[in-house]
Amino acid sequence: MNEEVIQTPVPSTGPLELTKMTGTVTLTLTDKNGNVKQEQTLSNIITAVGLAHMANRISGVSSPAAMGWMAVGTNAVAAAVGNTLLGAEVARVALSPAVSIVTTTQANDTILYQATFGAGVGTGALTEAGVFGVVTANTGPMLNRLVFAVVNKGASDLLAISWKVKVA
Repeated sequence: MNEEVIQTPVPSTGPLELTKMTGTVTLTLTDKNGNVKQEQTLSNIITAVGLAHMANRISGVSSPAAMGWMAVGTNAVAAAVGNTLLGAEVARVALSPAVSIVTTTQANDTILYQATFGAGVGTGALTEAGVFGVVTANTGPMLNRLVFAVVNKGASDLLAISWKVKVA
C-alpha cells in the first residue's frame, strides 16, 4: 500500500537566519623602500572544499588542520566554487601573523589571514591567490581562491595579502 506523505512547512515566527561566508582580499605591492606600487581590494570565492573544511571545524566531527598558508600563482582562469588548487602556483608561504579573529560588523565575526611574499618569493606576473591547509605546494585543501588583475612582482618587491572571511 502506497501512502502519500504530506509535509506541512513550519511557520516562521521570526526573522530568517541568512548566515553566509564572504571573503574580501587586499593585495598591496610595495617596492624595497616600502612605497606602494599597486593596491587592489576584491571579493573572492569560498570553495566547496573550503566550506566543508569550515563545517568540519565548527562541528567537531573531524579535526582538519587549521588553514596556515597562502599561495600565489599565474593562472588567470576565473575562480570557481569547485576549484581545489590554484591553476599555476608559483609560491606558498606561512601565514604571518597566525590566523586571527577581528570585528567587521559584529564582535569577532571575521577571520583574518595575512601573508607577505618577500623579496625573491613569488616573483612574476601574478594573477591568483588562495589560502591553504598544508605547506606542500600544489596540494589542498584550499579554502578560497581569488583571480585578480596582473600584479607584476619584481625580485625586490614585497606583496602583502590581507584576506578577511566574514561569517555573518
